[in-house]
Amino acid sequence: MYPSPALIWFFVGVIFLIGEMTMPAFILIFFTAGSWIAGLCAWLLGVSIKVQIIIFVCSSLLFLLSLRKYGLRTFKGTVRSDIDDAYADSKIGKKALVTTTIVPGREGEIKVQGSFWRAVADTKIAEGESVIIETQTSDDGLTLKVKPVDGRGA
Repeated sequence: MYPSPALIWFFVGVIFLIGEMTMPAFILIFFTAGSWIAGLCAWLLGVSIKVQIIIFVCSSLLFLLSLRKYGLRTFKGTVRSDIDDAYADSKIGKKALVTTTIVPGREGEIKVQGSFWRAVADTKIAEGESVIIETQTSDDGLTLKVKPVDGRGA
């Protein structure tokens, strides 16, 4: 007794789905759909193997060509560093409070808009003093360069 063609197409689709999950290129998912459509046609309509293969190829390519661009746009998302940079950039020019003393050559800490950030400065700034944020200094965007509000040392 041989397995039904519909069951074979289903398992071929599962193999494509596993392949898509292991190397997400957003291509194999369309072959998964094509396999399952061919299996559905084999099960409901009892079409020959040649027709099943044609249905598989045509439906897979139709899905791939029509939905891949839309799917990539929908599931791509935003790179986290872009979000962090925009968030840190929004702090530039704002007033902050030093929560850990800042010494030249060593990071301190500031609090601005309810968040704590690493900070560096060209002069020593004691805990409790107010500062103005000048710019980001680190590649990760989490360290900010500050200067005292009174402008000393600048």
